[in-house]
Amino acid sequence: MESIQMMDLITQYNAIREEMDTAVLQSIRSGQYINGNEVGRFTEALSAYTGSNVVTCGNGTDALQIALMALDLKPGDEVIVPAFTYMAAAEAVALLGLTPVAVDVDLQTFNMDVTKIPEALSARTKAIIPVHLFGQTSDMAPLMDIAQQYNLFVIEDNAQSIGAVYSFPDGTKKQAGTIGTIGTLSFFPTKNLGCYGDGGALMTSNKELAQKIQMIGRHGQSQKYHHQMIGCNSRLDTLQAAILNIKLDHLEQYTLSRQKAADYYRKNMSFLTDFLELPYVAPYSTHVSHQFTIRVKEGKRDALQLYLKEKGIPSAVYYPLPIHHQEAFRPLIKIAGDLRVSEALSKTVLSLPMHTELSENQQDYIIDQISEFFK
Repeated sequence: MESIQMMDLITQYNAIREEMDTAVLQSIRSGQYINGNEVGRFTEALSAYTGSNVVTCGNGTDALQIALMALDLKPGDEVIVPAFTYMAAAEAVALLGLTPVAVDVDLQTFNMDVTKIPEALSARTKAIIPVHLFGQTSDMAPLMDIAQQYNLFVIEDNAQSIGAVYSFPDGTKKQAGTIGTIGTLSFFPTKNLGCYGDGGALMTSNKELAQKIQMIGRHGQSQKYHHQMIGCNSRLDTLQAAILNIKLDHLEQYTLSRQKAADYYRKNMSFLTDFLELPYVAPYSTHVSHQFTIRVKEGKRDALQLYLKEKGIPSAVYYPLPIHHQEAFRPLIKIAGDLRVSEALSKTVLSLPMHTELSENQQDYIIDQISEFFK
């Protein structure tokens, strides 16, 4: 059995080595290391792919911070975030002196439980950040209804679900990240569309807002040395843009490979449902399978993870602590209602290897070892 990786970036690179090496070398030889032509090319290509106005930036966390800055929120304003997710959304909120308000998530999808939003609202509420976790969207139709009713901004954290498509009740379809006021992306290497360093982007249908976002990420300047507002320094490197231009051309095939692997897991792990819950695919969203995250029953998650490690199988817990249990947020966060689902998930979730190069032989070995554990 060949070595199993949680995310096999080397094998993925080897499959596109020639075109990637050519693109990288051309970028280096151009001498345009900041705001080079590749950045413009990628911005245009991603705009065409998503059907939105795209502004690139340094990373996904910067994208969240810039989005909040662009909406002119003031210290003390409240922003609703899911309790079960990576901490970046709440971190960006807190960094700007805003108050993160944690709401519980749905047990099946792991995404924000939209029915919990009303009890999180107050006179200070100004925005909602749904995080499209593990590869599928939050339930955006009812969320957008609430946002419209209470005049709230919506920032979609789409770091893990690029290419996922949400279907509205009337049949309208939109890509994840293009539904709310602003969508954000991360191009961290392990993401479905990942570069070989850090990178990020913001998306919006509002051209004026896109211009403001671009100014904020360029020190608040509309032209060099003319600063209209306080901004920050967050740029996508030309070299990373060159890499992303190649990766974007392969994204649809990468998505299909991940979906095929996820389907194979589901089909061949169905006999284990007495011991674990397989990932749920919501009827309103396609799933681009950023992660394949199971829930292990009867308190056996940690024992299973240790057993798999002994058998040469990597796994990961995303995430071992909900936001409201993170030390950094304890004095800052506001808790809305009961967060029991988020707390339960942190004790039961386990993500199995999932990537574009995962073979059926590797998956068979993983499934066999999980089966052996429960025997």
